[in-house]
Amino acid sequence: MKIATFNINGINRRLPNLMAWLADAAPDVVCLQELKATDRQFPATALADAGYGAVWRGESSWNGVAILARGMEPILTRDELPGNPDDKQARYIEAAVNGVLIACLYAPNGNPRPGPKFDYKMAWTERLIAHAAELWATDLPVALVGDYNIVPEPRDIYETTSYRDNALVQPESRALFARLLVQGWTDAIRAKHPDETIYTFWDYMRNRWPRNAGLRLDHLLLSHDLARKLKASGVDRDVRAAPGASDHAPAWMELRV
Repeated sequence: MKIATFNINGINRRLPNLMAWLADAAPDVVCLQELKATDRQFPATALADAGYGAVWRGESSWNGVAILARGMEPILTRDELPGNPDDKQARYIEAAVNGVLIACLYAPNGNPRPGPKFDYKMAWTERLIAHAAELWATDLPVALVGDYNIVPEPRDIYETTSYRDNALVQPESRALFARLLVQGWTDAIRAKHPDETIYTFWDYMRNRWPRNAGLRLDHLLLSHDLARKLKASGVDRDVRAAPGASDHAPAWMELRV
């Protein structure tokens, strides 16, 4: 079972890029972020023609998350992160796919910092940690997959001072991600590549893709039973080099069925 996460940065604008990658990589499950489309604008028909069922929650111009499943329809279990009924941003969706509970998330960026956006990032991630604890307690096979908008460690970002004040690398942000791992979740990329420099995001500005000036923002976390079945993980870097590409590349993992 191959599970991937891909911040598509505008699903309709980059639909040809997505379709080409789906045809080449053939993932069984895909978690998409930053749809930048309403529910009605989501290209469900085109994805169905490509062999993927989908559940999604859209939002006009911003955010938006979806879960795709090859050859089947995901069973929607939740389309919002619990803990704040007033939060209407489309950042979280859950579905059951082939016996695995898939949680797809698009965490807040948090910039500029300090300010209300950073406060929202902190509060949202606290809610994620609380919900993740509840999911862990179920003993179900769970994958927490998506764009966390956190660089976990200094080695997950190129050598630079330009991000010094950025919300993605702050000690408070990293501490929240560490608290998730302390619950028992396994970082699928680090589990298979403990010593490598791996990035999933390269900004469009300042020639960062050609310079490989990247960050690791997209993560795949596994519950205990899924971690034991982890076979491989990686990042499809070449997708970032295609014309009209998202500023993220797909990250993926393979599990033994």
